[in-house]
Amino acid sequence: MEAVASQDITVNDLQWVIDYRPERCTLCGSCVAACTFGAIVVDVERRDRPVFGDDVPAGARRHEAVPVIRQRADLEHACSGCGMCEKICPNRAIRPVRNADTRQTLLKRQTGPVKRGGRTNLNTQRTLDRIVVGRISQMTDPALDSERHTFDVRAPLGRVIQARSLPLAVDGDNLVLQDRTPPVRWIYPLLFSDMSIGALSPRAWEALTLAVAYLNEKCHLPVRMSSGEGGVPRRLMESDQFRYMILQIASGHFGWNRIVRALPHMKTDPAAVLIKIGQGAKPGDGGLLPAAKVRPHIQALRGVPRATLHSPPNHQGLYSIEESVQKMHLSLNAAFGFRVPVAIKCAASATSVSVYNNLLRDPYRICGGFFLDGIQGGTGAANEVSLDHTGHPIVSKLRDCYLAAVAQGLQGQIPLWVGGGIGMTGNAAADAFKMICLGANGVIVGKILIQLLGCIGNEQGRCNKCNTDKCPTGICTQDPRLMRRLDVDRGAQAVVDYVLAFDAELRKLMAPVGNSSLPVGRSDALVATDRAVADKLHLQYAC
Repeated sequence: MEAVASQDITVNDLQWVIDYRPERCTLCGSCVAACTFGAIVVDVERRDRPVFGDDVPAGARRHEAVPVIRQRADLEHACSGCGMCEKICPNRAIRPVRNADTRQTLLKRQTGPVKRGGRTNLNTQRTLDRIVVGRISQMTDPALDSERHTFDVRAPLGRVIQARSLPLAVDGDNLVLQDRTPPVRWIYPLLFSDMSIGALSPRAWEALTLAVAYLNEKCHLPVRMSSGEGGVPRRLMESDQFRYMILQIASGHFGWNRIVRALPHMKTDPAAVLIKIGQGAKPGDGGLLPAAKVRPHIQALRGVPRATLHSPPNHQGLYSIEESVQKMHLSLNAAFGFRVPVAIKCAASATSVSVYNNLLRDPYRICGGFFLDGIQGGTGAANEVSLDHTGHPIVSKLRDCYLAAVAQGLQGQIPLWVGGGIGMTGNAAADAFKMICLGANGVIVGKILIQLLGCIGNEQGRCNKCNTDKCPTGICTQDPRLMRRLDVDRGAQAVVDYVLAFDAELRKLMAPVGNSSLPVGRSDALVATDRAVADKLHLQYAC
């Protein structure tokens, strides 16, 4: 008897199994051509069948070579469950099926740490789902009409100083401003997160910038978008639409040589500058752009050769909060003539309150915003162990920062912007409203934007191959053939439609509470259905 090779990998060890029905297949080859991971191939099977030519069976057999579609049984070409084969098949002859008996999670670790994009798979239980809006204005405080009432849906980005601290003097009957005040931008409380050109394809990035421009110029919603680390196209920096962009500088400083050279040619200032210290999906770890995604246009934009681009885990030369204030904040403010707010982005952690307290006490009043990113944020540049096991849930850390500012009477001076899992269940407006009531000035969304563009990755392990440059939807790839799958105009329209729905739903939540402006810190409007959540966040418990 032939020995059984028990260590060999079979299709049943993989996370996804291809359900192939040869009786429906016409062998057009579309599914094989559409599969970016090479998970299926055209193969030949030998089939034997008996032949009965006379009245009495002669026992003859016919051998046939039959072409079929076969799934490859190796980890390098494992199916990701993206379903592109099913989408393109004219006869519904093929589809991926989730395998309950998979061993892939263990097997892949034999070749090194697992790297994948998308969100964590382990932290799907959200605190926000155990909080509801419980205070509704009725007979005591009449509710507002969400359809006809005028709402002021604006949030600050920039250092907001108290009235008694304004450099004002009385000159006869007039008030005179004796010194400059920190720049403040009043923007929409929904910010498009920092996803760089490189992480996203140029077509996906273009779709987001088109959506931002349309929302500002046609819908009059001052939405802003962060550039991510890696630079900005020269033609955008020299256009009027540049005022809708937040320039990010991270520890790798990629693309900033082009930004500095473009300064004399800018028609308008950017909305802000964002210094990224860390992000929630991989706190304490720098960015990563695999060499496969560093195509010629990315090399030109970032000024680098084709190699894997690692960002250091921290900004070199910055070893304390005080140094970051004095060096980074002052230099970047000076670069734009002290006309542009400069904010800082950190990963939510046990030290977030300490960082925020130090920024609040900054005598220069330079910091224009504190961006907090929680563990449920997504990224295509982290190992699976970082995504699943490092970081901090965003809700409690936002609340801690806000209450620390309240204890000093400094709330609202440095705006709090939070992200990480906002809109994870599809309704970003409800999540944003709860976050604002807990103390945030606005929220940051990222993953939901690429889902609107057509991303099919999810928290149950479907696709999530953002780091491979083989994105089947053309969103997270630099391969020209794959990028053409993304319709820029349709993607931008989907984002615009969602933001307009977000705006209507946010007003629908503000109206019953009786607020015409954002209810920042109005935790009395919320109740928690979980005792532990209520005690931690200082909310009323409801059962």
